[in-house]
This record gives sequence, C-alpha cells and structure tokens, in this order.
Amino acid sequence: MDRSDVTLERMRTFVRVAERGSLSAVARELGLGQSTVTRQLRELEDSVGVPLLSRTTRRVTMTDEGSRYYANCVQILRLVEQAGDEARGTRGALSGNIRISCTAAFGVMHVSRLIFAFQDRYPDIGVDLSLTDERIDLVREGVDIALRLGPLADSSMKLRPLGQSRRLLVAAPDYLAARGTPTRPQDLAGHEGVRMSNVAGSDTLVLQGPDGHRHAVPFGGRLRVDHGLAAREALVAGRGIAPTHHWLVDDLIAAGRLEPILPDYAPPSVPLNMLIVPERAGIARVRLLIDFLAEQIAAIPGIEQGR
Repeated sequence: MDRSDVTLERMRTFVRVAERGSLSAVARELGLGQSTVTRQLRELEDSVGVPLLSRTTRRVTMTDEGSRYYANCVQILRLVEQAGDEARGTRGALSGNIRISCTAAFGVMHVSRLIFAFQDRYPDIGVDLSLTDERIDLVREGVDIALRLGPLADSSMKLRPLGQSRRLLVAAPDYLAARGTPTRPQDLAGHEGVRMSNVAGSDTLVLQGPDGHRHAVPFGGRLRVDHGLAAREALVAGRGIAPTHHWLVDDLIAAGRLEPILPDYAPPSVPLNMLIVPERAGIARVRLLIDFLAEQIAAIPGIEQGR
C-alpha cells in the first residue's frame, strides 16, 4: 500500500458516504460529481488494500474492515481539526462551519435570530440551520448540534438540558366571544380544539390544577395540523382552543390577539434539550455555539430552568 495515497480528502469522503449510505447524497453535499466521489473511494480502497464499502443498487454499507477503518478515520479527522484550532489559537474558534438541527417552530420563532446574533459576533463562522420535527440521525446527516423538544430515546449523543418549556391554553377573543370562555376543565369538551396530528394522544387533554391534581378531559375538533406555526395561525383565526408553548404565542398574548384560558390549569411542561455529536463537542467553534445558545435560550419566555 502507498500510504501517500491515503489523503484527508479521500478519508472525509469515505466517512460521509459511510454515514449517509449514499454516493449521490454525499456528492450533492460536497458539491462534487458522483464520479469524483466514486473515484476517491476507489483510490482509497486501493491504497488501504481492502474493500471498505459494499455497494448495491439501493444502498452503500460498510464491510467489517470498513467499520474498523471508519472508527479510526473519525478520530483522525477530529484530531486534525482540533490541531488546526489549537495552532490558530483564539482565531481557530472564529472560522469554519457548524450544522445545527432544530425543532421547526422553535427554530423559526427564536433560534434563527439567535444564530443571526451569533454570526454578528463571529462573522467568519458559517452556520447551516436545518428545521425539522423529525428525529434525524445526527451523524448520518452531518449535524453537529440538535435542539429538541420532548422526551428523548436513549442516545449516544452528549445531552445538555436547556430547561422545561412551559405550556398554556389559549384562544382568540373572537372565538371566546362566540363560544364562551371555559371556567373549568370539563367545559373544554364542548369546544373546538386545534390539535397536533404528530402528537400521540392529542384527543385527550391533560391539565394540572392548582392543587396538583391532574385532569384528563376529551379534546376534539375539526382541525388538526402537524406544525406549530400552523397551529399559531389557526388560533389567531379563531378556529378554536389549543395547548401551546408560551414562546410560540407570548407576542400574540401581549398584543391582545390571543387570551390565556383556565390560567390555574396548565398542560405539562415539555423538556428542551441540546444533543451534541461527541466527536464534534471538542471543536472550538462548536463549543462557542453550544454555550451561546444555552445562555440565550434560558432568557426565552416560558423556558424554565432547574426543573
């Protein structure tokens, strides 16, 4: 084997193909032709002397040798990046690219402007912000950091809790004028609910009363949506009542376009967490964004700490 042919470029290409399982996807990601990606992989395998990937018409998977080689490549590439950061000193943290994934509505309403502020402070750091409510594979998608609302399954990612997202019941004044304002949880059964189709059990509303007692009431309605921003618009349009995150509607409440309902009864809060790919946690610019977001998110309305 000629070790001089094992270049960092070929190694990076191999790592991304191994993670994504698709030559075409990696070609698009890297801005290369698929033939170039194929050539780099072939040259790397020739240099190493063993097949690293198994190709079918539908999928690219790693061989046993490829799996072992992949683990070493990830460590090597991480060390190369960290070495560059350390060599550049403080400036090393101020350049490069970060990929972040975020729950869609939270990203539009709050995280996007935080990214703007971060880039104003560090103008040479590029940020790719992907907004999705799907639970993606961070490594496979090349994501460094993810912000997620809700309970999380066991994960190999580093976890940084950011707090609990407080929720409340709201509706438009016009809706309440036409249908009446509920005064107790049982009254909700006779109202239109704006429900989330991507949330299990949305046909039952659980509320915690002032005495700590939990109330479960039927929650129906003709409209279901799968995005928080659509629910926000539906509420303003007077389509019904909905449990919603405080950060999603605090501006509308302040403007008088929505009103809190049953303020003594609250839906359970939802955990907000930051997931970090362990191999990326040591990169200086990634650490900067992690700390910046954690500090700024703590000041968002309805995000409660220490629960």
